[in-house]
Amino acid sequence: MANTVTNAFYDFNKDSVNLDPSRTDKANSSRDWLFSQLNNLDEKESLNFPFGFEDQNIKYGSFARKTKIRELDDVDIMFCLTADGATYTKNFDVYTISTYNAGQRLLNLSDNNVLNSKKVVNKLKVSLSDIQYYKQAELHSKGEAVTLDLQSYEWVFDVVPCFYTDTELYLIPDGNGNWKATDPRIDQNLITTTNQNYEGRLLQLIRTLKYWNRHNSSHTLSSYLFEQIVINYVNSTAELSQWIDFNIRDFFNYLSIHVYNAVNDPKGIQGNLNKLSFTEKQAVSQKANWAYEKAKQAINYEIEEKNQEKAINKWREIFGTKFPKYE
Repeated sequence: MANTVTNAFYDFNKDSVNLDPSRTDKANSSRDWLFSQLNNLDEKESLNFPFGFEDQNIKYGSFARKTKIRELDDVDIMFCLTADGATYTKNFDVYTISTYNAGQRLLNLSDNNVLNSKKVVNKLKVSLSDIQYYKQAELHSKGEAVTLDLQSYEWVFDVVPCFYTDTELYLIPDGNGNWKATDPRIDQNLITTTNQNYEGRLLQLIRTLKYWNRHNSSHTLSSYLFEQIVINYVNSTAELSQWIDFNIRDFFNYLSIHVYNAVNDPKGIQGNLNKLSFTEKQAVSQKANWAYEKAKQAINYEIEEKNQEKAINKWREIFGTKFPKYE
């Protein structure tokens, strides 16, 4: 029953923000099953699929980081392949993989002894049809992954082929035939460490604020950018309150100011993640300031006036009609 602000946020997060635990468990199981299927592709002689590097497969994305909000629509994985004699070179941020001394399976996907990432992605797409419970597979819009739709699941899998390098970075398709570097383990470690440093309060704060960003902000920031801004806010504070509404209020103030600033990629690869135009930044800042003022009013009703109903109604103005009514 939403008769206090604390109860209202609890019900809101449980019923509208957080993923359904039963579907989360099912998605975890289905992801592990899919990995087992992918790891067997190179054993099917008819496919002539590149050899896998099972130990370096990666679970990544907001689902893996436990920052995804409902509904569960996609699960991201990186499927690692062995170099099989191939080598790479870097020219600025573009990586080229040479297959001059590589095995035939990689040579088959090469142009003039240079591994074509588009051909690798397409090979993966075609080969996925050999997996049990296959429904359909499509190329991801950016050309970096294959989106796999399996029967009986409401989510799809975004499968990114990759290579693990001697510098401990991963190379993934760049959508143009070449390769680019990434390391999602850094994102995962940042989330885990920050959450531990702030008494386990980070993850729910990210998810609740992501709901606002998706449904109630004037300009929806990309999920990854928004997540980094929340992490930067948390790391700028000495501690997080045990009361999530206080943290949300203070974040809105932070966002209204810092949306104009650079947001550096924690992996040190992409540089400034904040590609918003000035007009977009201004719109976000103004809406965040609006939400900050509303949140201050809500907390004043709750703490000073001892009026839970007025406080809950004010939070409904910020988060929308799915935020519980007072009862």
